[in-house]
Amino acid sequence: MTVSERPVALVTGSATGVGRACALRFAAAGYDVVINYTRSEQEAADTAAAAEEAGASALVVRCDVSDDDAVRSMIGQIGERFGRLDRLVNNAACTYFIEHSDLEELTGDKWDRILSVNVKGAFFVTRAAVPLLRDAKGASVVNISSVAGVSGLGSSIAYCASKGALNTMTKSLARTLAPEIRVNAVCPGPIDTRWLREWKSGDEIEEMTSDYPIPRAAVPDDVADVVMYLADGTELTTGQCLVVDGGRTI
Repeated sequence: MTVSERPVALVTGSATGVGRACALRFAAAGYDVVINYTRSEQEAADTAAAAEEAGASALVVRCDVSDDDAVRSMIGQIGERFGRLDRLVNNAACTYFIEHSDLEELTGDKWDRILSVNVKGAFFVTRAAVPLLRDAKGASVVNISSVAGVSGLGSSIAYCASKGALNTMTKSLARTLAPEIRVNAVCPGPIDTRWLREWKSGDEIEEMTSDYPIPRAAVPDDVADVVMYLADGTELTTGQCLVVDGGRTI
């Protein structure tokens, strides 16, 4: 096994949206990147191609992060290909758009899926990655959470609960993995992506954010800015959940 001379970043759920923006930002910063996806095969290939155009070597891995065996296989492939892992971004997530008042619609199966991906998935990937991360200089993990985990407002009650759990887990892992590995989270407000537009139209998104101090939804690059700061731009920040919501939660 040869060890890459370039640092390596794994971004889960990186075929589209925030994950794609993060992967391309790492590529532009001199990292080789691992593009993880579950369903969006062509979009994952497109993201990998864009990363390679920026000078990165890209590995594309299909893996449902809620499947611990598949996660361990993914990390094994990273070890075989690159021999190292320096940065991990736990971005993969799922939700169901369910009005909070519709308690009956939030079935046990939906709860299980949301918690399995958003909480257990982030734990599984981090746990499997720890041996490689411990060998890296300045290793870091960034979890993509949400202000839903702070305010209790979001696509569904289960989604809010999952992000609250992810925020708490971020702090627990920061203590557990210190000092070798820093662990932080980003808590964005609404992000104007295909995912949000399954729930809200452009006009509805504009109306929803009109009374924010900075009156617009985030775009993926807004989140990538903060991910890169937490991953690469600070050495003393750990266990923090940084809210990036245009002032919504002030």
